[in-house]
Amino acid sequence: MKIAVAQCNPVVGDFEGNIRQIVQSARDAYAAGARILVTPELAICGYIPEDLLLRPAFMQACDAALARIAQELAALQDFYLVLGHPVGSGERTRSFAVQYRHNAASVIHAGQVLATYAKHMLPNYQVFDERRYFVPGNNPVVFEVQGVRYGVLICEDIWFDDAALQACKAGAQVLLVPNASPYHASKQAEREQRLADLARKTGASIIYANLFGGQDELVFDGGSFAVNAGGELAARATQLGPELMLVDAGQGGALQGQIHPLLSEDESLWRALVLGLKDYFVKNGFRNAVLGLSGGIDSALVLAIAVDALGAEHVSTVMMPSPYTADISLLDARDMAQRLNVRYDEVSILDTFNAFRSALAPVFQGMPEPAGEDTTEENIQARVRGTLLMAISNKTGALVLTTGNKSELATGYCTLYGDMAGGFAVIKDLVKTRVYRLARWRNENDPYGHGKEPIPERIITRAPSAELRPDQTDQDSLPPYDVLDQIIERYVEEDQGIEDIVAAGFERSDVDKVTRLIKLNEYKRRQAPVGIRLTHRAFGRDWRYPITSKFRA
Repeated sequence: MKIAVAQCNPVVGDFEGNIRQIVQSARDAYAAGARILVTPELAICGYIPEDLLLRPAFMQACDAALARIAQELAALQDFYLVLGHPVGSGERTRSFAVQYRHNAASVIHAGQVLATYAKHMLPNYQVFDERRYFVPGNNPVVFEVQGVRYGVLICEDIWFDDAALQACKAGAQVLLVPNASPYHASKQAEREQRLADLARKTGASIIYANLFGGQDELVFDGGSFAVNAGGELAARATQLGPELMLVDAGQGGALQGQIHPLLSEDESLWRALVLGLKDYFVKNGFRNAVLGLSGGIDSALVLAIAVDALGAEHVSTVMMPSPYTADISLLDARDMAQRLNVRYDEVSILDTFNAFRSALAPVFQGMPEPAGEDTTEENIQARVRGTLLMAISNKTGALVLTTGNKSELATGYCTLYGDMAGGFAVIKDLVKTRVYRLARWRNENDPYGHGKEPIPERIITRAPSAELRPDQTDQDSLPPYDVLDQIIERYVEEDQGIEDIVAAGFERSDVDKVTRLIKLNEYKRRQAPVGIRLTHRAFGRDWRYPITSKFRA
């Protein structure tokens, strides 16, 4: 018998579209000979709907969608659908306590719900906040098809042993697991290792059905797979793409299917960036993007991602030179826009910058001016550029893509209402050293057919600079990026303390400076646009630190 996995891309709250995807996947699976189809977690409404789950009308729409899917598939004989959906009451008491609501998966057959499994383990870390919305279940669900007994688990359940052991004790030979597991680098290897261990521990084969697509800051990377009871990989779907994965189930639940190769880390990062940007646009109704092209590495990388995601005809660029813009920056920006065949405009900010300085001169008169102009005037230049980009956005409807990276966002090496102004922060979770690495990878590879070497070599090799004062480089204000990024990763992503980082061999002065900047700039990050999560600890949903705090370790 064949079992199918619908590695689909639902949209939160798009019940009509989600129903069409699920029903079509079921019909395609049935036509291919499958008699069980497993959908991802909460496939009926999209993951995660957040506080929509608190609205009675939303929960009623989920119930109606489930009933409609069951009815539309009732004619498929001997066919079983494992469908992810929320179930329960959307009502709240006066104290806002939830009556009950489960993250569930139902087994649907012949137009009826045979059984409903409620997720046991509710994650409440990193991007997850499921205890806000759901209460845990505690009972197994096992059903039999053609002499094989199948148990149902959901996502977080497989990272612990109890729910799987309970299902196997109830007779399950194969575990079917709907998932909405978001992407971060190297996550696929972690999933496969964990399920291999669990399969050996329980003696059951496991089919892992993962969501695909972008949802706000999150990217779900698919990579659905199956492992046999001995822990060996039996099938793997494509990563970062849609697929109807088919698995042959033999006697006793032994599984076999096609194994797609794993993507390299750099290719998976690139495809995650492209998918995250594309789905943010498609799902929110945007068509066109605009960004400031500076001749530097960050805007160059964002432009290359945007063209791969949206197509050159939907991307425009604006170079906004100041008195401190180097000639080679202009030349490199023009070169890159030409290589990728995008619209390119130049709008000088000199007159506007001088008008700001002139208007502020009476206010600033008599104030101390160390070494002449300071960061005030530097920030004015960035804010002029942000205003121009937002004006273009308002006039044309194009969404502004910001070009700041994680190293800058961590340390505040960015201007509020300036280069932080925009609608979507594409590389907000890429540290600077990874920006360079991905730029080189994209120059050597052309995954979407838009041409190799989109980024001029000089952009990659020259010293990075904000070009807001004469002869400026980033390293005037920050430690070298290879040092800075390691400190950021240790402090932000690994939660290492200052003393631990110093003990690892970093200069105390660098550690103190970087961690101090991370704390001081929390207020900026609270006002930054959303962007794509690529690591297991991104600024945004993953990072919830107080602005007002005296803690310094």
